[in-house]
Amino acid sequence: MSTKDFIEKDYYKVLGVPKDATEAEIKKAYRKLAREYHPDANKGDVKAEERFKEISEANDVLADPKRRKEYDEARALFGNGGFRPGAGGRGGGPAGFNFDLGDLFGGAQGGGAPGAGGFGGGLGDVFGGIFNRGGAGPGTRTQPRRGQDIESEVTLSFTEAVDGATVPLRMSSSAACKACSGTGDKNGTPRVCPTCVGTGQVTRGGGGGFSLTDPCADCKGRGLIAETPCDVCKGSGRATSSRTMQVRIPAGVSDGQRIRLRGKGAPGERGGPNGDLYVVVNVDKHPVFGRKGDNLTVTVPVSFTEAALGGEIKVPTLGGPPVTLKLPAGTPNGRTMRARGRGATRKDGTRGDLLVTIEVSVPRDLSDKARDALEAYREATAGEDPRAELFQAAKGA
Repeated sequence: MSTKDFIEKDYYKVLGVPKDATEAEIKKAYRKLAREYHPDANKGDVKAEERFKEISEANDVLADPKRRKEYDEARALFGNGGFRPGAGGRGGGPAGFNFDLGDLFGGAQGGGAPGAGGFGGGLGDVFGGIFNRGGAGPGTRTQPRRGQDIESEVTLSFTEAVDGATVPLRMSSSAACKACSGTGDKNGTPRVCPTCVGTGQVTRGGGGGFSLTDPCADCKGRGLIAETPCDVCKGSGRATSSRTMQVRIPAGVSDGQRIRLRGKGAPGERGGPNGDLYVVVNVDKHPVFGRKGDNLTVTVPVSFTEAALGGEIKVPTLGGPPVTLKLPAGTPNGRTMRARGRGATRKDGTRGDLLVTIEVSVPRDLSDKARDALEAYREATAGEDPRAELFQAAKGA
């Protein structure tokens, strides 16, 4: 990632979101575009692959609050014909007020998290290359660079989400081209770029005592020139790599949860650390059980006589033997009872509870004997009006 790219590229436009988009809106836009342009869904389509890289690059910046803040500040200061430094390294403010750019950027060095695109650090790191001061001099391109963060999705069954599971995950990311061992040259013998002398950057005078550093146009910032460009990576030294790895999803994950696996993302460059892998978990619904936080839920039908007279009922559990609950006499429809320790697994290894909702079942078909018994019950309770309190409360309101 060059300083020029960082300032001039409109990542909001790349993802199709407004500048005040929320993290959720950015995430949704990225996931939609990533699915559309993913290399696995566009075999052999070079344009789709480049679009996928552009989308990933934009997400790497905008999905990270610190990098997004740096990007917005850089664009505000230097993008679209914005601020330009004045003579002698000092900028002219309102009413001729002067300030030292070193005061603005010097204290920001080292403040940012390493980014997937390789422009980690604070504002001092981002702008150091522009003003040829601070920690981002011409040799920055030769330093190790952290690999990109990768986001993927996995779908689990309800039981797998509750108990945890190890699942295979196929991922595509940018890595050193295997065909040329990352050299960009078909024969593996690139030569040092004579223009930038292997630094990948060229420095030119910007006026007013400043020097501007840009990626070398001859080697495209690599510092090397391929005499015979590799057929796979076209001389870039980087290619899309696919790999399958076994990922352990912890017990108790919920639908939509985002899990971070450190160091499982794209490989770094020149000995840099790997990026991180973010896995978004989708959980299928269960025909019997539901989920409420760490607790599982289930609705259990009971007969009218069980609810009225009380008794013991058996309740199913997820993946275990049924439990027996004591139903008090006169249990109303909709009452919730609790079976402790029969819910989802928590982070500390303990389990939540199973919340059992009672549903009084009304029979559709009655035998003659059952109908006679109910008729006798109706005669025995003829003087009772279950709606009396309802009408009384309505009158008094």
